[in-house]
Amino acid sequence: MSITMKQLPESERPYEKLEMYGVKNLSNSELLGIIIKTGTKQATSVELAQQVLQLKGNTDAKDLRFLSEISIEEFTTIKGIGKVKAIQLIAVCELAKRMSRPINSMKIKIKNSKDVANLMMDELRIEKREIVKLLILNSKNVLLKIVDVALGGGNFAAIEPKQVLVEPIKMQAQKIILVHNHPSGDPTPSQGDFQVTDRIYESADIMGITLLDHIIIGDGKFKSVFEK
Repeated sequence: MSITMKQLPESERPYEKLEMYGVKNLSNSELLGIIIKTGTKQATSVELAQQVLQLKGNTDAKDLRFLSEISIEEFTTIKGIGKVKAIQLIAVCELAKRMSRPINSMKIKIKNSKDVANLMMDELRIEKREIVKLLILNSKNVLLKIVDVALGGGNFAAIEPKQVLVEPIKMQAQKIILVHNHPSGDPTPSQGDFQVTDRIYESADIMGITLLDHIIIGDGKFKSVFEK
């Protein structure tokens, strides 16, 4: 039988440890243990969290990106994680994603490709699927809206210009920036990335819209297709 949380020294219990030493001093399993809250007769909440971090064959306890892809059914395969706890974990993952997104009311001005990467990195670097987004700007390069162009594992090179341009045309926007991620973590543009960029640039130009850049997000790295 596992040692219970109450049997641990106070300095080793997640709640007390957070209060005494601060949240930054807790491990990922301890933070998850606080969310899971209660354990079972066989395992503490932290031990359940350690099992969560091993789902889908994950071997890196520091890598949390895969958690956003875990379903309710997969969470509940762990004894001690019921439907309610699974939903709580999914909700926390979604909150983490939303916290990384820009606040719509902020006037964000895009000056260069690094500004785009800083804006989108936290959200897109954790994605296991290829996701294409469009930044719509006004004439002064102030961000007006971020639009999802394609979600999931689709082939980016197959995206048609009309999918990209429908919203900026509707908004009568003058400038756009394409952003998509490479789930492999390597942001190096592919031949398909160059081809689709050319097609969208030409189509946008016909409509009086300027494609300013196309940024590819990797794991902590980015590349501009235009720079290539």
